[in-house]
Amino acid sequence: MSTTQVHANLTEEQVREISEELDEPEWLLERRLEALEALEELDMPDVIRTPGRDWTNLHELDFESLVDPLNAAEDKDQVGPDEAEVLPWSEAVAEHEDLIREQFGSIVDPQENYLTALSTALFSTGTVVYVPEGVDAEDVTIRTEQNSRSLFNYTLVVTEESSSVTILERQSTGEKQDEQYYSGIVEVVAGENSRVQYGSLQNLSEDAYNFTVKRGDADTYATIDWIEANLGTQLTKTEVSTELSGDSSETQIVGAFYGHNDQHFDLDTKVWHRAEHTTADLVTRGVTDDVARSVYEGVQDVGSEAWDTSSYQRENTLMLSDESEADASPKLIINNHDTEASHSATVGQIDQEDMLYMTSRGLDPRSARNMLVEGFFVPVLEEIDVDELRDDLEELVAARLRQRD
Repeated sequence: MSTTQVHANLTEEQVREISEELDEPEWLLERRLEALEALEELDMPDVIRTPGRDWTNLHELDFESLVDPLNAAEDKDQVGPDEAEVLPWSEAVAEHEDLIREQFGSIVDPQENYLTALSTALFSTGTVVYVPEGVDAEDVTIRTEQNSRSLFNYTLVVTEESSSVTILERQSTGEKQDEQYYSGIVEVVAGENSRVQYGSLQNLSEDAYNFTVKRGDADTYATIDWIEANLGTQLTKTEVSTELSGDSSETQIVGAFYGHNDQHFDLDTKVWHRAEHTTADLVTRGVTDDVARSVYEGVQDVGSEAWDTSSYQRENTLMLSDESEADASPKLIINNHDTEASHSATVGQIDQEDMLYMTSRGLDPRSARNMLVEGFFVPVLEEIDVDELRDDLEELVAARLRQRD
């Protein structure tokens, strides 16, 4: 399907109505209208390619039927401690217009690709988390339950100097439609010596399509840690990335996914080392079962000014059936010789020797397999500091294994 056909379903009037309902200033409406206009020229996001194969075909998505911008419906919780501000979009625009004008679209370019522009033009719900200087904010929770055919969500996190915040975001489906489309853009602006930990658990309906970009910019001595777990949807296309633009900034990106039936996960993890003494650690583990497919691309990009870089990446996928597919494409782009970096990726099935050992100790094959799968996720679970997210993920993995039996 060509982009102009998709565009035909959307009108300037719809965009104006969304903006008016949120009581947005003129400059923000202009950004939306520019993004709408740009749709005709923009391509779909890059998909991960391996020799001889494009793994994900976004052009086959029928946006005409999926996107219904004026009928967005959701159930949302946005809570946090008193010291930090956790605001719904319309309140944030009213109270922090200057901050939003400065930061909105500063990390994820609204016109980066077709789907980011679509999100910018049509988002009708969002959260702004603002953490003032020196404040430590724990337990910020953003829960979104989608009750409509399409939902476009935007999140902005800004931390001032020497502050910190832990955010747990969940997406799920309430009222199920035949097919649904969820789009989420997250921008994190981490000020000097601040720390952001952003955990996300996506468990949307298996009839849903999901497109998300989560991207952060870390200032001097700042840390951005991402945790992303994907269990739901029929198709997920996601990017999680950090730009280490300040000296001695750090990032960790932890990913977990479990695909079954005919689910398809296209997972993109990136770090850009742009300053001196920066550190990155990327670790992802996933399972594919039935005829599920996963493709993972991890990129560590070390710039010419990034002296004394330390960058590590590992990705492991476990296939539980012969019909499932998985591919991994880790990449190093190094333009500074003063770098310690490595990457590794493995794709394989459950070790038959492990199965033999466990069944010979009296475990039935089903219990042995389930224990091995749960054990496979342990290295990722150990990296998750947010207890609630770790517990939720463990529970969902166990539930999916029970479902398999």
